[in-house]
Amino acid sequence: MAEPSDFYFLGGRDLEMAEIAKLLAEHAPGRVHDKQLAWGARLSAYRAELMRAVAAGETPVLVELEDDLPPDAFDRACSVVVIDHHGSRAGQDRPTSIEQVFVRLGLPAKAWTRRLALVAANDRGHIAGMREIGASREEMTAIRAEDRATQGVSATDEVEAVRAMASRRMRGRAAWVETTSNTSSAIADRMHADVGGPGYERLIVVMPGKVAAFGDGTMIEALRLAFPGSYWGGDLPRAGFWGMDLPGKAERQQTLERIAGIAGDEHAIVGDSNRRRQL
Repeated sequence: MAEPSDFYFLGGRDLEMAEIAKLLAEHAPGRVHDKQLAWGARLSAYRAELMRAVAAGETPVLVELEDDLPPDAFDRACSVVVIDHHGSRAGQDRPTSIEQVFVRLGLPAKAWTRRLALVAANDRGHIAGMREIGASREEMTAIRAEDRATQGVSATDEVEAVRAMASRRMRGRAAWVETTSNTSSAIADRMHADVGGPGYERLIVVMPGKVAAFGDGTMIEALRLAFPGSYWGGDLPRAGFWGMDLPGKAERQQTLERIAGIAGDEHAIVGDSNRRRQL
């Protein structure tokens, strides 16, 4: 049974979050705030609702929401439960958000369906994660297509992914793809060998205002250290994803060259003058 005082606040919309919303609609009806926010959602979007919940003595359960509220806005140590598996909470040995919600709701093991297992594996380990639990190519392709659609990837983005892939080039160990879309998932999915793509060891996708990387944990760790404030997650330390917003025109090319050096060469040295590390 759900904790009677829990009130859930849902973060950025993807397939996992949509499935979490379905679980909560069934097992915690009327105890969810879901504004269907975009990925990278912040707690301030729910500030008014959160303050009401805290004042009423309820337990806010924050699902994949970046806490951007002032330190004194409320007592975080006593008032909230945080559910996430990105950044410092990511890892192959860490439960996904949907697994954490499932446990929080107190659901029996028999309620854990094949679909929920696929959604969790996809969110932790992408296509390789689904392959590890025995997913067929058809299952992997269907789950990834559904995830992209839930995130708002359009038909135009899908077409652009095909064009951008055709113009890819290698920069050391990394496949380098530049796209006019603001999403990388359609490219990362189609590039994957397990669903019929050309495959990659490391993949960099450059978008108009941001950049994303996919590959081994060594690269993800290097990029994380090199660019404070970036985001990352996945099946770490084995493999994962990383991303960040790109700076303005004056610094953009320099930033991309630095990323290319790290992604293309496993021996790149990253960090500032006070924290340099040989990888």
